[in-house]
Amino acid sequence: MRVADAAGLPIGSGCGLSTAGMLRLILRDARIPVIVDAGLRSPSEAAAALEMGCDAVLVNSAVAAACDPIAMASAFAQAVEAGRNANRAGLMPRGGGTALGTSPLTAFLSVEGS
Repeated sequence: MRVADAAGLPIGSGCGLSTAGMLRLILRDARIPVIVDAGLRSPSEAAAALEMGCDAVLVNSAVAAACDPIAMASAFAQAVEAGRNANRAGLMPRGGGTALGTSPLTAFLSVEGS
């Protein structure tokens, strides 16, 4: 199986997903699995990669350099699961700058008789 290897940033840099714009382009056009393999520092960055549609992340330095590598590995595993679930559930579209109410239960806010 072919895989598109999309580096977040240089290995061990811990600079995160500063290449997210380029990653979105790769994801848009890729017809094979996309894996982010470098630059991740925190579990939230792994979750963001999976939310965008990446198929996986490879994490080494962030775990190896953590004060508690076992806890950090667990945190990354949970983040990857959350990111994958969010992507599958379908994130709401970004707004165009206009606030839109989404709560259907607003009738109770009006005072009767006024």
